[in-house]
Formats: sequence, structure tokens, C-alpha cells
Amino acid sequence: MAKKERSPEQRSIDPASQQMLIRADELGIGTAFSRADDMVPCNIGGVGMCCKMCGMGPCRLTKEGQTGVCGATIDTIQARNFLRAVAAGAAAHSDHGRDLAFTLKAVANSEAEGYVINDVAKLRTVAALYDIPIEGRAPEEIANDLADLYIAQFGQQKGRIVPMIRAPEKRRKLWDERGVVPRGIDREVVEALHRTHIGDDQDPEHILQHAVRTALTDGWGGSMIATDISDILFGTPAPILGQANLGVLKKDMVNVVLHGHEPTLSEMIVAASQDPEIIEYARAAGAKGVNLAGICCTANEILMRKGIPVAGNFLQQELAILTGAVEAMVVDVQCIMQALVGLAQNFHTMVITTSPKVRIKGATHIEFNEHRALTVAKDILRRAIDNFKNRGETHIPDVRQNLIPGFSHEYISYMLGGTYRASFRPLNDAIIAGRIRGVAAVVGCNNPRSTQDYLHTVITRELLKQDVLVVETGCSAIANAKVGLLLGSAGLDQVGPGLREVCETVGIPPVLHMGSCVDNTRILTVLTQMVAEGGLGDDIDQIPAVGLAPEWMSEKALSIGVYCVASGAYVIFGGASPVSGMPDRVADSDIVLRYLSEGWEKLYGGKMEFVADPQEMVRRTLAHIDQKRAALGLPKYNPARYGRSGDARIHELERLPIAERQAALYGAPGK
Repeated sequence: MAKKERSPEQRSIDPASQQMLIRADELGIGTAFSRADDMVPCNIGGVGMCCKMCGMGPCRLTKEGQTGVCGATIDTIQARNFLRAVAAGAAAHSDHGRDLAFTLKAVANSEAEGYVINDVAKLRTVAALYDIPIEGRAPEEIANDLADLYIAQFGQQKGRIVPMIRAPEKRRKLWDERGVVPRGIDREVVEALHRTHIGDDQDPEHILQHAVRTALTDGWGGSMIATDISDILFGTPAPILGQANLGVLKKDMVNVVLHGHEPTLSEMIVAASQDPEIIEYARAAGAKGVNLAGICCTANEILMRKGIPVAGNFLQQELAILTGAVEAMVVDVQCIMQALVGLAQNFHTMVITTSPKVRIKGATHIEFNEHRALTVAKDILRRAIDNFKNRGETHIPDVRQNLIPGFSHEYISYMLGGTYRASFRPLNDAIIAGRIRGVAAVVGCNNPRSTQDYLHTVITRELLKQDVLVVETGCSAIANAKVGLLLGSAGLDQVGPGLREVCETVGIPPVLHMGSCVDNTRILTVLTQMVAEGGLGDDIDQIPAVGLAPEWMSEKALSIGVYCVASGAYVIFGGASPVSGMPDRVADSDIVLRYLSEGWEKLYGGKMEFVADPQEMVRRTLAHIDQKRAALGLPKYNPARYGRSGDARIHELERLPIAERQAALYGAPGK
């Protein structure tokens, strides 16, 4: 029997998305939402109990005591499937870092058209971490050496990848003791595939140890490299005003949507769109100019550095085309639905692939090359402008929301202490005092099997009420931007009294947008700097902090989750687990699931759990934060202690007569 289709309101909480889903139904066009309703997930493969590692299978294990043809048990099969997923996720983000390292090398040698080093200060800071000489040297010389060092991390065979020196000392010693320090990024990914080949590693715990080692190549390797280089080349983010949702598309302009994950392409298209030659070309075609908008993590990259608006997160890529207003959707790598090309054929939209790694049958391919970056970017924009004349009827939802992104770890340190006293001391002190109960990172994807954005927003709002400071990246940040939680004082009436004091005093929104999904490494850096600041223990696992991925769907999310667990964090995933089983039918089907929680917590102080109910996710988050506060000997969280200081208190006092104001500030005379 076919699964019942959900209403637009059940598919998404976002009004712009709901409008486009209604239009899709009217036109008889399928989307990821309708395909998710039609597609019943495999209940065996979905929980990791199917093995297809060789030609003797696939083997599906559904009964007590059953093994694969080779004798592989359920826990071995689940561990192998999990490791392969982590390896794919680590490979995706690390390959991103590799490409950026080669771009940095090309820029340093004046071989990359249109690029310059935008943040020399960060270049010098990062180079100094690795003992690269900086004094008396040109930025290009330093960048060349840093690029060589970073490129070497991928093919290195022995030793340890160098960014790991940035972790807390106690954590590094723990990784050494556990034998999980990555020797080289590519080596660990290759070994993951080798270990999971037929007839190789068959001890589930041993297999999962290598999942940790592989994930660490991502968080403390490829992704950290990618973030460093993006900041050096394109600028370290600082707060900037932007807009989010489908309403950022313009009826009277050529709309080009940038979708994917590589900032090298998107940054150059931004530059090309501002070229007078391109602007005049668009006007000659009957448009007022070129309007750029982003989808997914490319959106976050250009939003936080350039203020380019965001058309939406992962599940809005098809909906943007449904507006009929998109001349070109330009894609590179990761999270790009193959359905885009077939959908675009119902409209005038061109889908343009640009990466040598990614082609989609039926799409236009214009290969991007950093050596000809500006030339290629202008070619893409001219193609889009030429397509403007083919536009038909448009249906752009009048829905958009302002937001302030750009909270890099450097800016957070600056905003807390100023130019000369930049420090995480105020944040640590606020947590120690109990004004801030703890910190949560709400990150990750959309999943069409959930109600789009609901889990991200409901969890964020509940945590804010409980004085938990929230930092966000990726599609989660876009979800909360669309409901107004990333703009100045917006939403402070929904925030706990202590956190509200901090937000009003510092002048920050209650949710800090820290970037794209590779920028989860910024969160690792913040946690490391909080440890270094003192007062919250000597390792990440002691900080009252939790990571949540409420609507996860990609292998990258699993890699991110594992490297955060290995760093000492408690990580909660929403939705289904890829390694749960059928305890009612197979007694040993949850061995791996328990090990990800109980086993890893004993080894690393962090754990991974899969929880479907958002209220239970919030309950576990708060319980963990309170447990960590107690272990540190911090005051028990008490929201009644705070809420009448900061800017709000000053405004109250200003409205009082002078005598009453003095009494409120200093007490009655003689007291």
C-alpha cells in the first residue's frame, strides 16, 4: 500500500517552501518531499544489517544467530557499513580542503586569475602555528610554504597530520594513548576501505576505532585546512547583514543561484557579477542587473563574507527552480540532487555543472579552473543573461528574513574582549556564573523524511529559553535565519534571562552563525580556546556543551559527529540510526549502537546517540550540560538569579525619577 502523502504544512514549516510545494502539486511535478513520501525505506539496509561488500551477497541478516555467507555477524557488518560512511564523509570534506590548498599554491605563485590573499594577518597567524618563518617575508612566500605543508598532509604516510597540534594538550595525549592519531588524510581513508573489504577486519570495536581515526582526518585535518585557506584567500568572516529565503530572488533581474560547497567558484562569480561589463550586458538583455543567491553551504560561504542573500537550504534547491525565476543554477560538489535537471526542463532554467568531479546527464558543463577563474565566471554569467529572454511566468514567494551571519572564532573572541583584550574570558565567566547554562552547536542538513526546518528551530528555541548559547553552521543556520533568530535583538523575548543579559550587553543575536558545514572546525577551535582560557576544565569533554544534528542525512554528518565525539563532545543525531537493529528479533542487533554511546564515552569522554523526539533531545542536552556543570563544581543553574542587568536594566533605570534611580543603584541614603 502506498504511503500517504503529507500536506505542505507537514512537509515544511517554512511558508515560502509551502507555497512552492503547492505549486509543484498543481503542476504535477515531483520533489524530494513527494519522492520521500512515495519511497518506503528498506528496513534492513536502513539499520545497517545488509552487507554488499562482495559478490556472494548481498546478505540480509534478520534472524537471531544469522551470519553472512562469509560468516560475518551483524555487529561486524554494521561496523563496516558505518566506517565506510564515515570514510566517504571525511573524503568529501577533505577533498574540499585539498582543492583549496592547490588554489592557495596557485595564488602564491600568481597563477590563479582574479584571486588575491585577502587576510594576511590570518595567513601569518596560521603559518606561525606550524613554525613557518613569517618575519621579513612577503605574504606570497609565506602562502607558498603553507600551501606546500597543507598539500603534504594528504599524501603523508607516517607521523601525524599537523593541524592536530591545535587541540588541547590533554586531548592529544589521549589520542596518542588510544592509537587514533591520523598519519595522513588519504592514508586513513584508504585504510578504511581496505579494512572493510571482504575477509579483512572483523572485530567491530577495532573497526570503529578506525572510524575515529578516519573522522579525525576531517575535523582536525581536511576541514580545518579548508576553513583556514578560505579565510586567508577570501577574508575571515565578521558580522554582516544578509537575507534568507526564496523571496530574495528578483523578478526584474537575472537570477543566478549558486549551489554546492566550493567557495573558489562562488567568490569569483560574485566578483564577475559586479564587473561593469557584465552589468551592462544584463541591462542590454532587458534586466536591471544580475542577482546572485545561494543554496546550501555555498550560500553560507558567500553570505558570511559578501552578504550575498541565501535562497534557502538543502531542501529548497528544487523549490528555487519552481519559482520560474532562475536563469541558471550553478553547481559544483556535494548535496546536489540529480532531479534538478529533469525539473529544470519544465522551466527555462539552465543547470550548469562546473567541477571536474561532478557531471549530471542533461546539464550544461562549464568546467571551472582557478587558473582562468574570472574568465570562466564571466562565461557562466553571460550564459545566464542570454537565458533571461526565455523566462516565462514567475511565482516568487514574498518571504524573506534579515539575518546577521559571520561569527568566526576570531570575531567571537574580539566581540567579547575588544581589539586589545580579545578573549574568551567573558564567555567562560558567564558559564561559570550561570548566566549562560552551557553551549549547544545545532548543525547539519535537512532531511525530507522530517518536516523541513522544524527540528532545527524547535530545538534551538527550547535551548534558548534555558539560557543555552547556540552556535550554528550549514543548513541548520539557514533554517533558524528564516525564522528570525539570527538578527540582533530579534527573538530575545524568547531567550532565558541570563543569556538575554549577555546578548544585550555584548550586542549579539542569541544564535551565532559560524559558517558552512566545513566550518564546524571553528566550533572545535572555540571549544579549544575555552579550555585554554581556564575555569572550565583542561579538556573539551569537561565543557558544558552538546552538538546536535536534528535532520542529518549525509555521510559527511556522520564524519562530523565522530570527530566531535573523538574530541570529547556529546553528539545527538535526530531521526533514525544507521546502525540500530531489531532487538525484538535479533538480540545482538544493538551492540554497535551501544558502543557508539557507552564504549566511546569510556574511551574519549564523548558519545553519539540517535534520538527521534525533539523534546527528548532537549532533555538529554540539558541533563548533560547540568551534569558537566556539577562535575566542574559550578553553581547549579538558576534562571531566577539573572535578567535585570545589561542594556534592558539601564533603560528601566533611565525612566525612573532621579531619586528613585539613585536608590535603585546605590540603596537608600544611610543604608
